[in-house]
Amino acid sequence: MTDETATTDETATTDETATTDAALPTRQQISDAVAAAGWRLVLGALYTEVRVPSLAEAAAVAASAARAAGSAERHHLGIDLRADRAVLRLRSPLGVTDGDVRIAKAISAALAADGHATTAGAVSVQALEIAIDALDIPAVRPFWKAVTGYVDETGPSDLTAGLVDPTGRGPTIWFQQMDAPRVPGGQQPRNRLHLDVDVPHDEAEARLEAALAAGGRLLSDRRAPAFWVLADAEGNEACVCTWQGRD
Repeated sequence: MTDETATTDETATTDETATTDAALPTRQQISDAVAAAGWRLVLGALYTEVRVPSLAEAAAVAASAARAAGSAERHHLGIDLRADRAVLRLRSPLGVTDGDVRIAKAISAALAADGHATTAGAVSVQALEIAIDALDIPAVRPFWKAVTGYVDETGPSDLTAGLVDPTGRGPTIWFQQMDAPRVPGGQQPRNRLHLDVDVPHDEAEARLEAALAAGGRLLSDRRAPAFWVLADAEGNEACVCTWQGRD
């Protein structure tokens, strides 16, 4: 569970090289700025999807989005293509900047001109994290980095000591600091690993209700809407997370 992921070439370059952490917009400002264009802020990045009838059309969407992103396409934009959709992700190495917000709007406008709509799909526009509880994070982190082939996350994040898939396909990994070891069979035994499911803020309650209806239990909503702690019938934990409550 988380303790707390239309521009010109000149503008994109300026955003990437000159923006500092202190100058980044807040999560609320980012969310408000892109919501109407069909983008959502999830785990420190902007996501949207475009539904299409074929893989060829998804490729055309990708080409149009790349042109709209300009020179920022190389370091900011990622696109996952499927036969029925293209999922777009925007984030600079510094985090989500004002420039990324402008790029998102420019991409949406360009795609709209081609007859495509950018929307926040309930499942496509989400991110998964694997959370590992550790007493000594520096001692265990190198193992997980080596065994997964992951790399260090760059820039500000909601993660602690985050590791990311360099291909952008797998879930992120983060490490939650423990103060004392958990004793198996204790009064409140818990797993040392759990899943965090980061969803658009306006999808969180529906996801929570679906999990409870499917036999889940709510363990804690103390940090909601940042995250809700849930468990399945045997006590295995997962958290539904959003960007809210973290600024």
